[in-house]
Amino acid sequence: MVEGSTMQIWPGSAYPLGATYDGSGTNFALFSEVAERVELCLFDADGAEVRHDLPEMDGFVWHAFLPGVEPGQRYGYRVHGPYDPSRGHRCNPSKLLLDPYAKAIDGRFEWGQALFSYNFGDAQSRNDEDSAGAMPKSVVISPFFDWGVDRPPKRQYAESVIYEAHVKGLTYQHPEIPAELRGTYSAIAHPVMIDHLRSLGVTAVELMPVHHFANDSTLIERGLSNYWGYNTIGFFAPDSKYSSSASPGGQVQEFKSMVRELHDAGIELILDVVYNHTGEGNHLGPTLCFKGIDNSAYYRLVDNDQQFYMDYTGTGNTLNVRHPHALQLIMDSLRYWVLEMHVDGFRFDLAATLAREFYDVERLSSFFELVQQDPTVSQVKLIAEPWDVGPGGYQVGNFPPQWTEWNGKYRDTVRDFWRGEAATLGEFASRLTGSADLYEHSARRPVASINFVTAHDGFTLRDLVSYNEKHNEANGEDNRDGESYNRSWNCGHEGPTDDPEVNALRARQQRNFLATLLLSQGVPMISHGDELGRTQQGNNNGFCQDNELTWIDWKNLDVDLLAFTRYVSSLRRDHPVFRRRRFFDGLPVGRRGRKGLPDIAWLRPDGSQMTKQDWGSGFGRAVAVFLNGQGIADRDGRGERVVDDSFVLCFSAHHEHIQFMLPPASYGRNWQVVLDTMNPDVGDEQVLRYRQRVDVGPRALVVLQRID
Repeated sequence: MVEGSTMQIWPGSAYPLGATYDGSGTNFALFSEVAERVELCLFDADGAEVRHDLPEMDGFVWHAFLPGVEPGQRYGYRVHGPYDPSRGHRCNPSKLLLDPYAKAIDGRFEWGQALFSYNFGDAQSRNDEDSAGAMPKSVVISPFFDWGVDRPPKRQYAESVIYEAHVKGLTYQHPEIPAELRGTYSAIAHPVMIDHLRSLGVTAVELMPVHHFANDSTLIERGLSNYWGYNTIGFFAPDSKYSSSASPGGQVQEFKSMVRELHDAGIELILDVVYNHTGEGNHLGPTLCFKGIDNSAYYRLVDNDQQFYMDYTGTGNTLNVRHPHALQLIMDSLRYWVLEMHVDGFRFDLAATLAREFYDVERLSSFFELVQQDPTVSQVKLIAEPWDVGPGGYQVGNFPPQWTEWNGKYRDTVRDFWRGEAATLGEFASRLTGSADLYEHSARRPVASINFVTAHDGFTLRDLVSYNEKHNEANGEDNRDGESYNRSWNCGHEGPTDDPEVNALRARQQRNFLATLLLSQGVPMISHGDELGRTQQGNNNGFCQDNELTWIDWKNLDVDLLAFTRYVSSLRRDHPVFRRRRFFDGLPVGRRGRKGLPDIAWLRPDGSQMTKQDWGSGFGRAVAVFLNGQGIADRDGRGERVVDDSFVLCFSAHHEHIQFMLPPASYGRNWQVVLDTMNPDVGDEQVLRYRQRVDVGPRALVVLQRID
């Protein structure tokens, strides 16, 4: 380490925060209200450190401009100030700190005593061991990139099919991707991957966290790792673990190239973002960044004992969205990813946490007010995971009008229906038609519902129909972790089996779930690999399994399920009646004063209209729905009326065959079976007349299209 080198130091600017290269040098700016002195630490390729005091401080922002400092320069900060955990202060200049605004981070955490500000075994002590050798470094990046003619696809929600994916899990075992690119941003953009996404009708990839995250020391000690990435430490930096570039900062260029290629294919990129907590844990966690810069500004602390952290996330800490600089960090990060990295939207992990002003969840908290008035962030896709682990944290249906939500009630209801649970018909109908009961009161439309049956958290689709119980022994917690109530059904045998009847039923159930998902009103989200029959062998909490258990096995695909998924997705794409922009009203649709058919009609298996008693029946497991293609209230982009064919969908979760009678001639004289999950190879020859009976197999879905 060298103090006070001869390098020129100019005053620089307090804005923007972070390290900003302008072609001649780099401006460094760091917020800390409690700091008494801030040192900028520059590191060469061998790890030698040179320290420079930041000479200027305006509005609690410490700053300087260093001529000649170029992209690729590795750096960090040391903050001198009070160390008094009982009052919420944890400054310790012996701990090298990452820049909260770092655009790239190079290296990995070497877990040990040096990263902690107390001595192991004595939380009240202070540890002054230098942590620089054990810390990754922030990196100055070049902001310049040739975007060419890149334009955001700007897909309408009603046209969207979202594909939730993990960068490594999706691509690491794909045999047609070059080995050196597998598991990287470049692999996502590889032509073979883009072709797969387009064949599914995917319009948006929702990547699990790619913000630079910390790999938990407790997992490493057990021979595991943080695979999912919900442990952010760098809110501006794409994680270098998913980069094929060996140069510091190269991950930024690679990420931008990925976005450009996806956009060129008409596919949007949505990032799963974790602004509710950081990777520094609780009072026993390491000092890596925010704790040592301004602990009480960045974190929610327990009011009457500020050495402890409020934990609404189950991870040890919660970001302090009540503080203006913590809010600024979030908003600056969001704008950066939109303006500089060209992403098209965000899915907010545990979004209810961001609404916590004081204790309760406030729908219009400061964060949501800022988003609503921001001209950049308000114009991209905003998806909430509408819950957290704190009191009152389950907030499905309660987010502001411009937001969409992961609809957990859709997931639960569709699972319950297809496993034959009693008294689910009424709610199943609500979920199938866009969940008006959840979203219409706030003037939102069916697209506010992001529909899903499975996601990264829980069983894969194949496991959902193969296991009644979780099997998480590999996680090293004696199978205590993960959700125990999964609403799953193993179809008669736990786990793999050679029984042909069980396997046939499982295959049909997977088709039932995928068809229901893709033909429901709202926005469907497919979890990566579900279309391929991916299994995690019953593990429903793969957060720590960065191995073959969670990676897609591309050499053993369920090709029939893949073909089925592609077909149903094309049916959705070609028919706007499955992706309406407005809720059904059930009223007759007529022209020139003539009374017509309703836009939707619910039918019993005998062809008569469903009654209130039918909906309340505890044993009903079968229902048909008529979707009127002439009753779509939407207009296209040119203001023309949207018209489509009409369809009848027959759902049966009963364990035996059921005969459904088609409705009278006024609904349509001739009907063609276009989908049957009992017989996925159904051809075009199956044409039925009105009032004719349709055989729906046990636990099956049949879709008929009007052809007269």
